[in-house]
Amino acid sequence: MILRIFGLIVSGIISLVIYFEVSNFKFSSDEPNKDRLLIDLVSYVLDKLHYNPKIINDDFSSKVFDDFIDAVDSQKRFFLESDIQILSEYKLLIDDQINSSDITFFNVSYEILKKRISDVEGFYEAILNQPFDFNVDEDINLDYENLSYASNIDELRNLWRKRLKLSTLDAFASKKEINEDKIDQEENQLKSDEEIEKESRLSTKENLKDFFQFNSELERTDWFSLYLNSIVTQYDPHTTYLAPEAKEVFDQNISGKFQGIGARLSKRKQQVEIVEVIIGGPVWRDNLLNVGDIIISVAQSEDEEPTEISLMKLSDATDLIKGEKGTNVYLTVKRVDGGIEQIVVTRDIVELEETYAKSSIINDESSKYGLINLPRFYVDFDDYGERNAATDLKKEILNLKSKGINGLILDLRNNGGGSLKTVVDITGFFIERGPVVQVKSIGGRREILRDNDPSIIWDGPLVVLVNEFSASASEILAAALQDYNRAIILGSNQTYGKGTVQNIIDLNNVISGSTYGDLGSLKITTDKFYRVNGGSTQLEGVKSDITFPNRYSYIDIGERDLENPLNWDKIDPARYNSLDKMFNYSKLISNSNERIRNSEFFSLIDEHASWVRSQQDDKTISLEYNTYKNDLDMSKLQNDKLKIIDNFKSPYKFQWNFVDELDDNSYNNDMKEIRDRWIESLQKDIYVNEAMNLLKDLSNLNSNQILSQLNID
Repeated sequence: MILRIFGLIVSGIISLVIYFEVSNFKFSSDEPNKDRLLIDLVSYVLDKLHYNPKIINDDFSSKVFDDFIDAVDSQKRFFLESDIQILSEYKLLIDDQINSSDITFFNVSYEILKKRISDVEGFYEAILNQPFDFNVDEDINLDYENLSYASNIDELRNLWRKRLKLSTLDAFASKKEINEDKIDQEENQLKSDEEIEKESRLSTKENLKDFFQFNSELERTDWFSLYLNSIVTQYDPHTTYLAPEAKEVFDQNISGKFQGIGARLSKRKQQVEIVEVIIGGPVWRDNLLNVGDIIISVAQSEDEEPTEISLMKLSDATDLIKGEKGTNVYLTVKRVDGGIEQIVVTRDIVELEETYAKSSIINDESSKYGLINLPRFYVDFDDYGERNAATDLKKEILNLKSKGINGLILDLRNNGGGSLKTVVDITGFFIERGPVVQVKSIGGRREILRDNDPSIIWDGPLVVLVNEFSASASEILAAALQDYNRAIILGSNQTYGKGTVQNIIDLNNVISGSTYGDLGSLKITTDKFYRVNGGSTQLEGVKSDITFPNRYSYIDIGERDLENPLNWDKIDPARYNSLDKMFNYSKLISNSNERIRNSEFFSLIDEHASWVRSQQDDKTISLEYNTYKNDLDMSKLQNDKLKIIDNFKSPYKFQWNFVDELDDNSYNNDMKEIRDRWIESLQKDIYVNEAMNLLKDLSNLNSNQILSQLNID
């Protein structure tokens, strides 16, 4: 119970917990090697500890095959049709190989892949030694999922020609625009198209050299990790094998202080994707990157040719991007809407402080309101009472109450979760007592986690802001407040929909006497969350009472859009008494929806979201310059239209709320700047503005009607 309620469990503890369950592990082969040992070990642990163990059969085998081929060649730029035919002989045999610790399929795949990479390395320079004609009317299809593999080397070479031409065309268009901007210079200082094309082609060649150099540094173990993950992700998308090096990166990602750009990266289908923008980091402060953006290439200076990072190990790509405070890194980024641009990020120290709760007082004529931003449900496992999300949030609420606020906004946007215990404690700030969440574990064990503290910290009007990236623990809090009719939820159509719990298991603690060095770790799904009403937060997330349009409204983002997610289901509800809806919520919601419909800013956001979707669906790109340039201009025009939203300014006045006295001993100048930027962002946040409109409507009602109902059994 103690371990489970914390929600996050370090590997050393969980290893002790499971020792007796997995201590009978025995390797099945008489002549083990490390790869075969890992196959056997990982399969054993998954069977014993995963929330929903899989039957390893032909269907499982087929999915592993498809996912591994996709993992190593998602863009179909290496394998030939004949290679896939050879490998397909193993498609229904992988299950048998897993059960017998056989790695023949991987070995054959690896050798073929190495050969094809060598083939491409042998002919790409010849392609780039010849000028590209950007007047030829041809295009390239980037719908990799539906593309066929090349039938022979000549066809593969032509596919690479088009891809190299596209890369060169992109550089050509950028360099040509810079060249044309120099209209104040003498004509003889301007470069010809031929010169620009040559420069662009040479930059592409240097990029490819780096690409193959990094590829040559990939070890067999790196490719084998991909194979292992093609197996384990069949269980669910959050179950992952972490090789020793990957575990180090994982540990760095959850540390509180580091130098870099302030974004978390993930490698998916040979693309380096932004999965989180860290509050307080450089890209957050300057609004440079968004979740879903793809980093294509990296340069350390304006004059340096960018290095493509798609085939790099994530750790190598990260090493290129991070660096000392004050230095610049130049990133070529593909946006969610398909647009490509280069951004300059000045690296900085990202402080843990900005992952903590913070608050603002909102002034409206004679009334005051409060807003609390909670980026994570953080906790110190060594000392829960030292500092955690619940204790900090309590301080913020009490401080806001002392200043006479009439209503409260709790901002859970982009909150990816954290400690389950803090969620239970925080829910208790708004209800007297009662169940908060149900947790179902392997074997069907069910626990109901309750708030038993009769005290109420805030009994007034409450609005909760969420979006598509509010996940896990933040969904539990929003769901509980919704089920108790204690708050109105505003935001995206639904939250992320991650209703599962993962634990890190150190594989070295599962087996004794191994002579193969560090075996890595397994992040494994062990539990599932359910609302007090019995419904799972898995896939469905939490539906907002009032929905805002945003740039992600029409694209696939969330748990349901991942491969192999656990299903949604329902269990018996817990015994709880929700507050009677004594207010005319339907009228409040109707008024809010009317304001959203009549807002030119929200209309513009919705229009842009629809356009983003259309861009994602269009996978064909012209390789003729004028058409290509026209498409770029249209994309830029559409993105520029959205910048009108920058003109929005809320009529409400926001100020930084100090829980403790501000002095130079507790807050440095950088932190003051970060907080000032946050207040400035609130002033321009159209979503917070509508949350305030709704909160005013709520506060105008008799809040004593809420208080009279808070005696929950």
